[in-house]
Amino acid sequence: MSAAAKTELAGEFKKLPRHIAVIMDGNGRWAQRQGLPRTAGHSAGADSFHRAARYCQKLGIEYLTVYAFSTENWKRPREEVDAILELLERYLRQALQDMEKEKVRIRIFGDLSPFTPQLRDMCRACMERSAVYTGAQVNICLNYGGRDEIVRAAERWAAEGCPPLSEERFGSYMWGGDVPDPDLLIRPGGEKRISNFLLWELAYTELYFSDVLWPDFDEAELDKAIDAYRHRQRRFGDVGQEA
Repeated sequence: MSAAAKTELAGEFKKLPRHIAVIMDGNGRWAQRQGLPRTAGHSAGADSFHRAARYCQKLGIEYLTVYAFSTENWKRPREEVDAILELLERYLRQALQDMEKEKVRIRIFGDLSPFTPQLRDMCRACMERSAVYTGAQVNICLNYGGRDEIVRAAERWAAEGCPPLSEERFGSYMWGGDVPDPDLLIRPGGEKRISNFLLWELAYTELYFSDVLWPDFDEAELDKAIDAYRHRQRRFGDVGQEA
């Protein structure tokens, strides 16, 4: 992307979301349409995630949160689960190698206990080594479910002796309690639901649905989502500005 194009884009998107969340949907269907095994779709989806993360960083998006593996995904065929986890391990290994160049903070949200010790160690290494960076942050939701997150938050609150609660305090018990709520949720793939993703955090998030399958969701599609967000009026329960 040229410097002139970046300048033009920055001018066009004057109201950029600070935090974008993505449900990376449609990998399996993309593969089936190509006559490929579903595992090939997840590989293509991983490439799309890399592109999206780099593009968000270029645009100045502070936070990108992706739904990589849900608590329900264990129900999928073992071969598919193994392929997803193998791709994740490959991504984390590459992230560790490129960390000094990319300078992106990596956070993992979810219960890592069912994963192999090697995968858990890689997750921890990525979070610990990238914690020093102060630029963009990528949050990867693994073995994550929104209801599970709320239950675990309640357990943390109870473990502290049930101190007086406010919304802000309860939110601090979430996996990303120090992360601002998403401004924009993008769901490619044609489905129009949030599928147990960030149930607490999405209370006032703008939702954007697209029929484009995730492996085909490129920079131009991300531009469309951001442009749709830019033209919305966020009221947060107020009357907002009258037209």
